[in-house]
Amino acid sequence: MFRRRLASLVSSSILIPSLRTKIIPLPHPLPFPQGSFPSSIVKHNGFIGFEGFRAYSLLSLNDLRDKVPRKQKTRKGRGIGSGKGKTAGRGHKGQKARGSGKLGFEGGQTPLRRRLPKRGFKNPFSLTFQPVGLGKIAKFINGGKIDSSELITMKTLKDTGAIGKQIKDGVRLMGRGAEQIKWPIHLEVSRVTVRAREAVEAAGGSVRRVYYNKLGFRALLKPEWFEKKGRLLPKAARPPPKQRDKVDSIGRLPAPTKPIPFSVEEREATSSSSA
Repeated sequence: MFRRRLASLVSSSILIPSLRTKIIPLPHPLPFPQGSFPSSIVKHNGFIGFEGFRAYSLLSLNDLRDKVPRKQKTRKGRGIGSGKGKTAGRGHKGQKARGSGKLGFEGGQTPLRRRLPKRGFKNPFSLTFQPVGLGKIAKFINGGKIDSSELITMKTLKDTGAIGKQIKDGVRLMGRGAEQIKWPIHLEVSRVTVRAREAVEAAGGSVRRVYYNKLGFRALLKPEWFEKKGRLLPKAARPPPKQRDKVDSIGRLPAPTKPIPFSVEEREATSSSSA
């Protein structure tokens, strides 16, 4: 609409002489010889002015854009002049012209997903534990981030930054840096290696393997989530039959602060499972 109005104003200024000539007075006479003026300069009542159109700006803020070529989207079905009219590039008749077929359908022949052989499998019962070494725990204890006099749980390791935040099924205690453990510490983790257990027990400490299911593990690491939702903490779940020989006890909720001493039977069972 703005362009149409602008075109009408320009055409009217060309046709109407009163609008076509606009006299702009000049404070000082221009050094032109007598009787010879440029075609764009008019003398009127002793004043010299410039002939031209009315001052209409062709630039506006909404017209400013970068000098980046932009290819417009193809509009299908908008006439033969666009090159994509009528059938819009789909051709005449047929299943593909009327609608989209099933993804992966190859006309009745065996599709590619069935022609390729199967390789391997994904165990739905597999568990992923995040490893943490004794050397890293000793470093955090020396730095004052972990109190060695209290029970070190998986929540303690997560809150202090000893392990990452993306913990899936639990924590596995490794024996890396075992020579740095020279004082008794008590830990509760999901799994522990033989070397790590021997190093901790040689220093006078203990390591207990505890079991948490998915919901219980979330309650251990993020108890504030249940408070925010107005829910109670879940009860501790028993381990499934295939994991009973891999854990020492059921995990406690909320996160405990004092260790549970091992009984004689538990120590014998632990030593036999480690061997």
